[in-house]
Amino acid sequence: MTQVQILAGFVERARFADLSIAAVEQLKIRVLDTIGVALGALDAGPIGAIRKLVAELGGRPLSTLIGGGKTAPDRAAFFNGALSRYLDFMDSYLAKGETCHPSDNLGAVLAAAEMRQATGAEFLTALAVAYQIHTRLSDVAPVRDKGFDHTTQGAYAAAAGAAKALALPCDQIANSIAISGTANNALRVTRTGALSHWKGLAYPNTAMAATYAALLAARGITGPEAVFEGNKGFMDTIAGPFEIDWSKEDLERVRLTILKKHNAEIHAQSAIDAALDIRANPHFAAIAVRALRLKTFAVAHRIIGGGEEGNKRIVRTKEEADHSLPYMLAVALIDGQVQPEQYAPDRIAATDVQQMLRKVTIMPEARLSALFPQRLPAELEVELEDGTVFSVQREDYHGFHTSPFDWTAARAKFDRVSRTFTTAAERAAIADVIATLDERPIADLTELLGAIRSHAAAT
Repeated sequence: MTQVQILAGFVERARFADLSIAAVEQLKIRVLDTIGVALGALDAGPIGAIRKLVAELGGRPLSTLIGGGKTAPDRAAFFNGALSRYLDFMDSYLAKGETCHPSDNLGAVLAAAEMRQATGAEFLTALAVAYQIHTRLSDVAPVRDKGFDHTTQGAYAAAAGAAKALALPCDQIANSIAISGTANNALRVTRTGALSHWKGLAYPNTAMAATYAALLAARGITGPEAVFEGNKGFMDTIAGPFEIDWSKEDLERVRLTILKKHNAEIHAQSAIDAALDIRANPHFAAIAVRALRLKTFAVAHRIIGGGEEGNKRIVRTKEEADHSLPYMLAVALIDGQVQPEQYAPDRIAATDVQQMLRKVTIMPEARLSALFPQRLPAELEVELEDGTVFSVQREDYHGFHTSPFDWTAARAKFDRVSRTFTTAAERAAIADVIATLDERPIADLTELLGAIRSHAAAT
């Protein structure tokens, strides 16, 4: 058997009963979190443009668009994925050489599950499958340092999740994964230099293609059976050799994914906590800051601190701001929070934060890098004009796997981020359905999501 056939066997065998109680709880929390940040983005400019395009192109109404309307499953996967990605407030998984966002798979799995009229338990199982594959491939087959985007591993995960949600047999699951994995190898330039809208749309594009791959496979279309180990396959051309014994894998990896406390790139979370600790000191005054000095781990410096992925002191757009550690530290010290409001165009352009971010110096430290990814170490010093120095060290934050969100914390974030576009009754209904999703049809959730109306959808 080829590697993709063995992987397909793992996908086919997966059952809801395989999930531990703790994994089910965390999986539901991830669904609540992902839906919440999607609702919070309903009126974003790029989302409105995508909605208009979907309306112009049409599509058989088999899958719900969050915020109203239905379309074909692949287009629903793209649109809903774009919503959940836009705020950059979604979950993450940290591997030594890769960072991914497994909630990116929800759009594909939800669209496929609704098309098939699946149960909530079947949806959750398919989503758990996608989480497991995405995180494990990130562990053993990182591609970032080879110039490829982390959506590359996601092409396998999203296709597997969609195929599972469609209840495809093993051979069609294998073909779904093979087609998607072969076709979707994206470039890391997505997240380097001057960042564009594509930063938030790269994975939705992968989810759309993966959903379509599963639908093709369901109709007998085949893909390269040696996609992993074959001549010019994934191992040969991109990842190098790796091994995963899928016969020994479970569905528990969701428990090692982490949620964002702050609306900021994941590697910034503990550093922002440190900044807020300093701001809480009664002798601190943001207007008096002379310099900020952060010591952190190499990955944070590389991606958001001004390392190899670009100058992070040039901040003009939301996409640049939420991947700029200098901006996020500066705005945290001034505003006392890093939430969606901190990415409004006027806030980004304001003189106070633009001046403050230029006072930030970020240095990678080998001793801190050695702690990653088990910890997210940050050592922050803030010096005032009178010479006073405040210093705070942090290694994790609330939302990290050492201090995970419970349902109460997840619900508080959900309510806050989605309140602009929902009533209290709508939020309560959605949360209640997700909490009992394993006892319901998936339609109970999609009906509620389709009933939410944004201004963009109404017009």
